Amino acid sequence: MLIEQLTAETLSAELHGLCALLEDCVEGGSSIGFLWPMADGEAAAYWRSTTAAISDGSKILLVARDDDGAIVGSGQLDLATRANSLHRAEVAKLMVLRSTRNQGIGRALMLALEDQARAHKRTTLVLDTFLDGGAENLYRALGWTEAGRVPLYATWPDGTKGTTVYYYKLLE
Repeated sequence: MLIEQLTAETLSAELHGLCALLEDCVEGGSSIGFLWPMADGEAAAYWRSTTAAISDGSKILLVARDDDGAIVGSGQLDLATRANSLHRAEVAKLMVLRSTRNQGIGRALMLALEDQARAHKRTTLVLDTFLDGGAENLYRALGWTEAGRVPLYATWPDGTKGTTVYYYKLLE
């Protein structure tokens, strides 16, 4: 497995694989901001909408590739840009293809995102996830601390509402 950072330019060349990843995760029930079924072109529109933040350096997009070079996962790091928050970043949209889960891909992406945060001098990381959404054990195993829960905060891809859990991690 290879973890690689995409640029705005390389993102467009990887659009097909990124769209397949996003659609697979949403179809599988991942609550990452979309409802299922997704509209035609919705995944591509989302990925294209990230290019400005990637270009200006406020978003880092990492992908995980299998031995054949296919995208099997991705994760994002949103770097805070206000003067009083340049020490913070948010981990967002950690995704792993359903067919490749439980092989360490999510863990590898999370560790690579933390490395990126350190390289950008970010010491306080936050993320949110759905309660019982499957990722909580990973975050806890990597040293993340639960900060709180908000009931009925977001919607699962099937339209039902669920509890969001917020986590943080302080990097050395």
